[in-house]
Amino acid sequence: MRKGKIMVDVTLAELRKSVSFFETSEVVHIIDGRKKQSMGYFVPLSLKKKFEDILNSLEKEKKMETLRRVASASKKDLIGDGAVDDGIK
Repeated sequence: MRKGKIMVDVTLAELRKSVSFFETSEVVHIIDGRKKQSMGYFVPLSLKKKFEDILNSLEKEKKMETLRRVASASKKDLIGDGAVDDGIK
């Protein structure tokens, strides 16, 4: 295991050997040692609530941006004769 600034770096091989892996209190960055690629992250149960709050916040931001784009496109769309306004201003 190699300590990072915020998290611990672990290769897949080290992960397979580690009995105490799931007892960590730090975020673990899992790396494929042969390919030198990031495989993902392990978030311990102690950080679950904070992590879920961050994910929910990011999801909300993404949805709001989509709604802004829809509203902007709708605002630019001209209303023809006999059409009904959607009420977006």
